[in-house]
Amino acid sequence: MSKAFTRESEAADVDDDEALPPLPPGGRNYITPQGYARLRAELLQLIDDERPKVVEVVHWAAGNGDRSENGDYLYGKKRLREIDRRIRFLTRRLEIAEVTDPSLHHGGTQVFFGATVTYAEPSGAERTVTILGIDEADSAQGQVSWISPIARALLKAHEGDVVRLVTPAGAQEIEVLEVRYAAPQSGA
Repeated sequence: MSKAFTRESEAADVDDDEALPPLPPGGRNYITPQGYARLRAELLQLIDDERPKVVEVVHWAAGNGDRSENGDYLYGKKRLREIDRRIRFLTRRLEIAEVTDPSLHHGGTQVFFGATVTYAEPSGAERTVTILGIDEADSAQGQVSWISPIARALLKAHEGDVVRLVTPAGAQEIEVLEVRYAAPQSGA
C-alpha cells in the first residue's frame, strides 16, 4: 500500500526515533551511573505502573460499545502507542549504554566525560557546563552532551588551557578555568 494512503497515526508510529538525539556513527552511548538509573527507573515505571493502567482503561472502554466515538478508547490506544514507543526507545538505549563513572577522576584537572567545567569566553564572561550523556543532558541545567561542540572543544583539555571553540557564529578561544568531578560514593 502506498504511504499516501496510510492513516496518520500509523505513519507516526513507523519511525519513532526521528526526534530523538542521534548517536554518532560507531560511537558509544556514554552515560553516568545516575543517568542510567534514571532511565532504568523510567522504563520500569512505564512497564510496571503506567502501561497496565492504560491497558485496563482501554479494555474497559472497549467494552462500552462503539469504539469510533469512544474518547476513552481512542485516547487510551494513542497513549498506549506512546508508552510502547518510549519503552522501545529506553530498552534500546539502555542495551547499548556504556556506564562511565566520572567520580573516578575526582581531584583531576583534565576534562573527561562527567566533568563540570568553568571556562572564560573572550568577552570575559564565565560559564559552567557539565558534560554528560546524550540521554541525560539538560541545557537548562547547564548540562551538555559529550558530542556537543562545547564538550568536544573541552574534552582532554587541562585547567589553564586555551581551546578553540567553533560555532555557527565563528571560532573563538576559550580558557578552561576549573575542572571538577563529583566525589566518589562512600559505602555500597
